Amino acid sequence: MANNYMVHPGWDPIIFSVGPVDLRWYGLMYLLGLAFAWWWGNRQAQRSQQGVAIGNQSWTKEQWSDLLFWGFLALIIGGRVGYVIFYQFAEFTSNPLSLFNMSSGGMSFHGGLLGAITAIVLYAKVKGRSVLAVGDFVAPLVPIGLGAGRLGNFINGELWGRTTDVPWAMIFPAAGPDPRHASQLYQAFFEGLVLFAVLYLFTRKPRQTGMVSGLFLACYGAFRLFTEAFRQPDAHLGLLAGQLSMGQWLSIPMLLAGIALMLVASRGTFTPTKRDFTQPASKK
Repeated sequence: MANNYMVHPGWDPIIFSVGPVDLRWYGLMYLLGLAFAWWWGNRQAQRSQQGVAIGNQSWTKEQWSDLLFWGFLALIIGGRVGYVIFYQFAEFTSNPLSLFNMSSGGMSFHGGLLGAITAIVLYAKVKGRSVLAVGDFVAPLVPIGLGAGRLGNFINGELWGRTTDVPWAMIFPAAGPDPRHASQLYQAFFEGLVLFAVLYLFTRKPRQTGMVSGLFLACYGAFRLFTEAFRQPDAHLGLLAGQLSMGQWLSIPMLLAGIALMLVASRGTFTPTKRDFTQPASKK
């Protein structure tokens, strides 16, 4: 019966090597996500100077490039620290240096999100901007990178789904002979394409400060809760209380926080600062 199902091709996770340096598919997906964020952010910055971007905020390409650099760095650090704390805490307590063992892999979106939020808060404070206004600008730039990362998981044949007999199931040789959900592709679709489309359509009109950030949190939390139901739980954690995975438990606060933020923001509670609207002086 297994012969009736698709079989994962088992691609080599390394695209090519130059001496001791390997270019991996997962790393390439991160770079593609970064490239898209840079390009779309520049596009939004140009629109903002025409008074048609999110909340009519004022951004320059230079400002966005600065924020992107620090945000990406914080994302990587937060993603690694989050993975170790949320998913490998026992190993970390016995061997703290495992935090730096990047060759073993392991990144957590929720940890990366906390890192990115930290970068946004620091950037906003230094530049005198509203934290939520900065978050509203950044949020629509994130989903494509998330989707690309999930494609990297699929190419690597990792983080596979639970066993199933649906016609589109796939056999992942590293997981055994049983057909499974290609949950990486489900997550790439919902966390990447669908989330981007929702945010793009929502930001076609100016919104009250905090609304876009809230929508991002709520939608990602909801999509992750849904798609995690098809993903095989981490072997060393299994399903936790309520028969939910760690990813689902970490997504519930996101969903609730997003809904609460949208409700509060819809009342016009959060006020942008003058720096959010002021064009920087031109260089001579």
